[in-house]
Amino acid sequence: MLKISNFTKVYKGGKKAVDNLSLSVEKGDIYGFIGHNGAGKTTTLKAVSGILDFKDGEILIDGFSIKDNPVECKQRLAYIPDNPDLYEHLTGLQYINFIADVYGVPQKEREVLINKYGDLFDISKNYDDLISSYSHGMKQKVAIIAALVHTPKLLILDEPFVGLDPKASHDLKQIFIRLCEEGSAIIFSTHVLEVAEKLCNKIGIIQDGKLIADGLTEDVVGDKSLEDIFLNLVESREGDA
Repeated sequence: MLKISNFTKVYKGGKKAVDNLSLSVEKGDIYGFIGHNGAGKTTTLKAVSGILDFKDGEILIDGFSIKDNPVECKQRLAYIPDNPDLYEHLTGLQYINFIADVYGVPQKEREVLINKYGDLFDISKNYDDLISSYSHGMKQKVAIIAALVHTPKLLILDEPFVGLDPKASHDLKQIFIRLCEEGSAIIFSTHVLEVAEKLCNKIGIIQDGKLIADGLTEDVVGDKSLEDIFLNLVESREGDA
C-alpha cells in the first residue's frame, strides 16, 4: 500500500531532514514510526501525504507515485497532523461534510459514519458548534472523523493520541485494528512507545533522518521492550558519532 524508496528531503539552506529512507507498509499493517523530535518523522509523513515536495527517491501509494499522480494518491489516503488546522469558521458537522464532499462520499453512507463516529467519540452533541470554540481534543476528534468518513486505504497520522482522553485513545486503537482487518494500512508516529509496541505489527525507528531499525515488531524488539531497544540504538549511534 505504501512503498518509500531511497527518499531524501533537503530543505533550503542544505539541511538534510531525511536521508535515503526506504520502508514499506502493506495492507493490514499498523506501522509505528518512532524517533526523537527532529528525527525526520513529520517530514516523511508530510512527503507521503503530498504536502512536501521532494526530488530524490520515490513514494508509491497503492502503486501510484505521489510525485507523478498526486490526485490518485490523495484519493486513497487521509493525513491527520499532530495539530489539526481546521476551518474554524465552520461547525464540526460542516467541516466533516466538506471533506466528505471532496471525496465524493454518498449522503447515506456519510450520515451513517458521521453518526457512528460522533457517538463513539462523544462529540455528536457539539457537531453544530463552531470549530473555533473546540478544545484541542475536540478538534482532534473532528479531524479523525473527517479522515475516516471516506474510509481511506492508507491512514497517516502524526502523534494521533496527543490531546485525546483515555476513552477516545482506546476507541481510536480499536478503529485502527478494524480498518486493517478490512484491508487498509496505517502508519503513525508516536512518542508513546508502549502503545506502539502493543498496537503495531511493524516498527521503524528513525534518527537524524536515517532509518536505523525496521521490521516486524517482534523482530525489532526481541526479548526486550521497545523503549530499551530505542534507547540502546539511539545511544549507540550517538556514541559512534
